[in-house]
Amino acid sequence: MHNIILKSLVTIPLVFTILFSDEPLSIGFWNAENLFDLINDPNKNDDEFALGGRKNVDQRIYDLKIKNCSEVVSDLDVDILGLCEVENIKVLNDLNTAYPKRNYDIIHYESPDNRGIDNALLYDKSRFSIISSKAILNSLNNGGKTRDILYVLGEFQNSLLHIFINHWPSNYGGREKAIPKRATTAKLVINEIKKIIQNDKFAEIILLGDFNEDPDGLNMQMLENAGLHSQMKPLMGKPKVGTYVYRNKDYFYDQIVINKQLKDQQGLSIVSNSLYILDLPKYRQQEGNYSHYPFRFWAGNRLLGGYSDHLAIKIKIKKN
Repeated sequence: MHNIILKSLVTIPLVFTILFSDEPLSIGFWNAENLFDLINDPNKNDDEFALGGRKNVDQRIYDLKIKNCSEVVSDLDVDILGLCEVENIKVLNDLNTAYPKRNYDIIHYESPDNRGIDNALLYDKSRFSIISSKAILNSLNNGGKTRDILYVLGEFQNSLLHIFINHWPSNYGGREKAIPKRATTAKLVINEIKKIIQNDKFAEIILLGDFNEDPDGLNMQMLENAGLHSQMKPLMGKPKVGTYVYRNKDYFYDQIVINKQLKDQQGLSIVSNSLYILDLPKYRQQEGNYSHYPFRFWAGNRLLGGYSDHLAIKIKIKKN
């Protein structure tokens, strides 16, 4: 009993010091590119990644995927990490185990997405305290199933922070069909934020995600008109800068979006010049026809053994 009491006396001041240190809160996001387990779930369209599927995945390949994902998480090294394209809690636990430095806690909900991919949040509870979380059902107008939006309310240095993890409908199947789907998603996010603002006009809000649009896209403009500003917008037009490449063109599909309350110097605010794209040479192909493309794990059914078709991003938030 005395040993337990002594340990408590040592640990509590340490945790208190971390929670209330002046170190900014680092927040990141990454599309992990099809982080699936090996089990064929009959309720999901995950057959290609399961044992016996057309990708011929086995335990060795799955272990490599987890190892490479943990390398990205380690290099990004953030207090809070939003993830998309993860299948379930098992892959998240395996990823967390492979990166023992942080021992993140995990927030995850199963979504109705046809492929079974979800959004998730990993967080360091010594740096950020969770108050509540929920999955916001994204019901598309055509009845199609897609990813939920993950909402998390937490506290950093006695200030509240609202976080939305997004993975908006992709252009798969045609861009013209996808734009209205993203419009529905944008309106859903805006309505949720309006509810928050009605209760607290000083609420500080950050959106992380793969929006499948550039910051100047039609539906991202809808967010901007609602007072939500993409931190990637100033980077547009810079050569060889982006988080995603398609047909040799750089895109900023992965974005960090904030409301005006995170731009002022009250409560919480963004640390100047802290926006960062994890764009190390190893995360891009360096030669061949796809030189400069993110070094992805799969190219169709062919194993490349890289990381993802998206680069990870992060930013820092401070207490004023």
